[in-house]
Amino acid sequence: MINDQDKHWLYRSTSLPKLWVIQVFILVIALVPEFFLHHHPNFQDQGILIDASVGFTAWYGFLSCAAMVVTAKILGIFLKRKDSYYDE
Repeated sequence: MINDQDKHWLYRSTSLPKLWVIQVFILVIALVPEFFLHHHPNFQDQGILIDASVGFTAWYGFLSCAAMVVTAKILGIFLKRKDSYYDE
């Protein structure tokens, strides 16, 4: 078995909590300016003001990425080939 100190620093069990704290810190720092900016909605004429909400770009990007992953998984079900495809 490989010693924990011999592993790369990203794979050590002691580094995982530190990486989570760093990740959350970066996310919070990225959202702080949202509270000090005046947002201009792009579709105000149509009555759509959701793009002026705080953190819109963050949650919209996350939901878009999650939707792409789900779509790729669903497409993989239908477009998958058999394991013996290249043997035929």
